[in-house]
Amino acid sequence: MALAVGTMAPDFTLRRKTAEGMSDVTLSDHRGKDVVVLLFVPGAFTHVCTDEFCQLSNGTQEIPGAVVYGVSVDSAYCQEAWAKADGISIPMISDFTHKVTQEYDVVLESLSGMGPASLRASFVIDRSGVITYVEVTKSTLDMIDFDGLRAAVSAAS
Repeated sequence: MALAVGTMAPDFTLRRKTAEGMSDVTLSDHRGKDVVVLLFVPGAFTHVCTDEFCQLSNGTQEIPGAVVYGVSVDSAYCQEAWAKADGISIPMISDFTHKVTQEYDVVLESLSGMGPASLRASFVIDRSGVITYVEVTKSTLDMIDFDGLRAAVSAAS
């Protein structure tokens, strides 16, 4: 069961790869400044994950008022290739060690028989670092509730 609303979001530092190179993303760097959305997805290059992030990237679905990060257990190199291939513009951060997926309690035991991954889940974290919204989809084939997510961001802003 994912972390509950009202819980202090566990801090982390994860890696991100862009054309400029590798960089760190640390959640606590946003504390006191930004509402943060974490979008956990099962895997790069999968159809629902691609559709979800492409809708966010092309403006079909926007989440104004928040810093949005996509999180998967794929390597930062794989995430960069996926973003480049599919025009994904939201920052992708790699939970390659699965530590953050475990801390947020959104572990998918096996993705199509290939081993553990992340469930499809969204978290809104307010400026003080508290989780104010959690959604874990019933199936990895279900997309997140963009309307619910936007309303949660608006309430946290």
